[in-house]
Amino acid sequence: MHVTETEQTESTGAGEPKNISLQAVVTSPKRPRKQAAAHAEVAKGKNPKPVETKADAVLKKLRLAKGITIEGLIEATGWQPHSVRGFLSGTVKKKLGLLLVSEVGKDGVRRYRLDTKVKC
Repeated sequence: MHVTETEQTESTGAGEPKNISLQAVVTSPKRPRKQAAAHAEVAKGKNPKPVETKADAVLKKLRLAKGITIEGLIEATGWQPHSVRGFLSGTVKKKLGLLLVSEVGKDGVRRYRLDTKVKC
């Protein structure tokens, strides 16, 4: 903790002494960044393993010819159902501009897949 003196002047009179108070200023200790360790490994010449993100896993499963259900994506990512649907509409369709096909099979289960032939 760091203590500093602050001066505060009152506007009641010109000849009055200044009000001096001590305030405690809390400063957080410097913590190493998580990225620093990763950069240190690269600098040492170690080959870090490529990390597959959850988004990569979803896209990989969507590229399957058979497709995948919402429940399958929930199990693969650990996301809530609304997060999976939001990722499909917001990221896959809008940001990436991929054509997402939704089909109900003979078993009555809706499956999602990417149409690899067309890109929006």
